[in-house]
Amino acid sequence: MSHGDDDQQTYREFTEAVNMRPGELSAWLDTEQSKQVGWHKGGRSGGGESVGHESGRRIIDLLRRKRDQLTAADYKHMRKVVGYVHRHMAQRPSGDVRDTKWRWSLMNWGHDPLKS
Repeated sequence: MSHGDDDQQTYREFTEAVNMRPGELSAWLDTEQSKQVGWHKGGRSGGGESVGHESGRRIIDLLRRKRDQLTAADYKHMRKVVGYVHRHMAQRPSGDVRDTKWRWSLMNWGHDPLKS
C-alpha cells in the first residue's frame, strides 16, 4: 500500500471524526469552557494552553488548507485526532452530556458528540 492510499484513508477518517466547521471550532476555542478542560504540558497547574486546545487550533488550519498542501506532519496530526476522538467516544458518560467536560474535551479536538 502506498503512502497515498494511507493518507487518503487518514484524510477520510479525519473528516469523519472532525464534525465541526473551522468557524464553529474557532468560536468554541474562544470560550471559557474550552479553556477549562484538557491536559496541560507541565501538569494541570502548569498554565498555558491545553494539548487539546492547541490541537483545535491546528485542526482549524488543517481544515482550511487544500489537500495537496498537507504535509507528512499534518497527516500524523490527523491520525492523532482520529485516535483521540475514537478513544474518547468509547468513554461516553451516561445521561445528558451537553454540559460535561467530556463533551468539551472532544469539541477542542473538533468533534461535537451532540451532532452525531
